Amino acid sequence: MEEKAKNESVQIEIHDLTKIYKLNKKQMQESHTKNPKKTAVDHLTLTAKSGEIYGLLGPNGAGKTTALRILSPLIKPDGGDAFVCGHSVRREAQAVRDSIGFMTSELKLEGFFTPSYLFDFFGALHGVEKTVLAKRKHELFERFGIDRFAEVKIKDLSTGMLQKVSLVIAIVHDPAVVIFDEPTNGLDVLTAKVVTDFLLELKRMGKSILLSTHIFSLVEKLCDRVGIIIDGRMVRDGTLEGVCDGMTLEDRFFEIYREVKGETV
Repeated sequence: MEEKAKNESVQIEIHDLTKIYKLNKKQMQESHTKNPKKTAVDHLTLTAKSGEIYGLLGPNGAGKTTALRILSPLIKPDGGDAFVCGHSVRREAQAVRDSIGFMTSELKLEGFFTPSYLFDFFGALHGVEKTVLAKRKHELFERFGIDRFAEVKIKDLSTGMLQKVSLVIAIVHDPAVVIFDEPTNGLDVLTAKVVTDFLLELKRMGKSILLSTHIFSLVEKLCDRVGIIIDGRMVRDGTLEGVCDGMTLEDRFFEIYREVKGETV
């Protein structure tokens, strides 16, 4: 792939984003609450530029996945708005989908089909011209070692290979913005290294990358800026160095967590 010049323009803007879910009785019991509503994302605001990796860091249940699903856009917010490449997730959902590549471990690919077929299928959905699609398939399949498994059914692939296939399908249309929800979750160390190296390559190409994770080392290795989200709220946002303030990210996170929650960790 040709390397593109780094562009400092803002590609992702989230303004005062809010999402509230209604809980049924069982969910209320499991959450030990009498409140029938849960605020999953609470007035969240952040920006991400071209040529940088922004890490959304928080514990499980903090609202990271919900925020990314709104940004994708798979669900609608109850308040606020978000913009991808200038397009509103509320008013221009299809334009947003055309601008992003979204990869999540929740993505389920039909086991009967092959990587080759699915790549072509999703490429056609995104309107990628056939000759461009063929060139892109060759480059990506070779880059990730998928070429040897191109005609193997999805159900017969290993977890690592399936993750690679999911990744290349997510970026089949060469999007300007790449969104990853827990990009190395469940991967062996070799496959995780392939994925993280590719994220850095996308950054060098000028892509805007937003990833959610609860893994401190991943943020320290990849991210230019980090936002710490707890109970749906952004409690810290800035450069990695600024947020850490001379501490390790892990130590700083738990210091902030104690401040926010008012408890000992």
